[in-house]
Amino acid sequence: MNTRIRIKLKSYDHNLVDKSAEKIVKTIKTTGAVVSGPIPLPTDKKIYTVLRSTFVHKKSREQFELSSYKRLLDIYSSTSQTIDALMKLELPSGVEVEIKV
Repeated sequence: MNTRIRIKLKSYDHNLVDKSAEKIVKTIKTTGAVVSGPIPLPTDKKIYTVLRSTFVHKKSREQFELSSYKRLLDIYSSTSQTIDALMKLELPSGVEVEIKV
């Protein structure tokens, strides 16, 4: 097949994303397909500001940050063996995987 398969990985833990991307690349290279990546995408940071007290003291606040890390993989010249290997691959539960053909 001459189609491109694009895999996006997303997680709140950068170690999980990197290990998952490494596992996918290793699996795909054993099937003979060409892999481009992992390409790090910009990190999304959401900051939540909360009042520390329940009633007054508005100047006393606390901030929490939630970062989501993303990686992008492109697979070229894939075969049916490559797709089967991707289907059987087990990744950690904290990683969101999005596959586009």
